Amino acid sequence: MKKRNPWLQTLFWVIISFLTLFPIYWLFVISVKPAVDLFSTPDIILRGAYWQNYVDVWTDRTLRGYMLNSLIISSGNALLCTTLGFFACYALTRFNLGGKESIFFWTITNRMAPPAVFLLPLFLLMTQVYRIGDFTLLDTRFGMIMVYCTFNLPFAIWTLRPTLDGIPRELDEAAYVDGASSWKVISEVVFPLCRPGLAVTLILTWVFAWNEYLLAATLTNFNARTLTTGLSEYVTTTGTEWGIMAAISVFTLIPALIVFTMVQRHIVAGLTFGAVKG
Repeated sequence: MKKRNPWLQTLFWVIISFLTLFPIYWLFVISVKPAVDLFSTPDIILRGAYWQNYVDVWTDRTLRGYMLNSLIISSGNALLCTTLGFFACYALTRFNLGGKESIFFWTITNRMAPPAVFLLPLFLLMTQVYRIGDFTLLDTRFGMIMVYCTFNLPFAIWTLRPTLDGIPRELDEAAYVDGASSWKVISEVVFPLCRPGLAVTLILTWVFAWNEYLLAATLTNFNARTLTTGLSEYVTTTGTEWGIMAAISVFTLIPALIVFTMVQRHIVAGLTFGAVKG
C-alpha cells in the first residue's frame, strides 16, 4: 500500500479547517466592533473588542424570551422525534409488515419537499382544524414542536434505521425465550444498544429545529418566536444593525457547541453503527 505524505495531509486539513472556521471568526470580529468601524476599517485582524453589542443582546428581555422559546421548542421537538422515530423504526425493522420499504420511502418524501410548500396547509391546520374555541396552535411552543415533526420525524426514522438493522434479531428472540415481555425486550435489550444512534438523531434533529427560520417566521408572532427570527427585527428601514445581529448569531452558536461537545463520542459511534453488518 502506498504511504501517504503526512505534510500533504496536514496541509489539506489546515485548508479545510481554515475554510470551516473563518466564517465563525469573521462573525465574531463583526460582533465586537462598533457600527462606525464596520465599514470604515474592515480589518481582518482583531485589534480591539467592543463588547457593548453583547451587553445590548444580553440585557434585552425580548431576546432572552426568544432564546428560551428556541431551547424549549428545539429540545421538545428533538425528544419527540427521537422517541417516535425509535418506535417507528423498531416496528418497521422487527416485524414483517407488507410494503414496509414503501412506508420508509413515503416518510422521507416530506423531507424532500421545500418547507415553503407546507406553509399554507400548516397554517390552516393550526388555525382552523386544531382549534378549540378561541385556542389555536398558532404562535404556541407546542404548535411549533408539532410543526417541526413534519420534517424532523422522517429524518429521525431514516437516521435510526441503520442502527436498528445493525442489532441482530437473535438477541430479541433469546430474550423472548427467557420469558421477557415485548416492553422488556425494547427497554433492556434494544434501547441500550441503540444509544449511539439515538444520540446522533437527538442532536441532529435538535440542531435542525434550533436553526429553522422560515416556519418560525411565518407561524409565530411573539409568544413562540425563536431566536433566529429575532435576527430579522434588526433589519429596519433606517438601516441594519450588523453588530447586534452578529452578537445574536454568536449566542445561537453557543448552545449547539455545548451540546455537540457533550455527546461528541456518541456521534462518531452512532454514525458508524451497523456499517459493517453483512
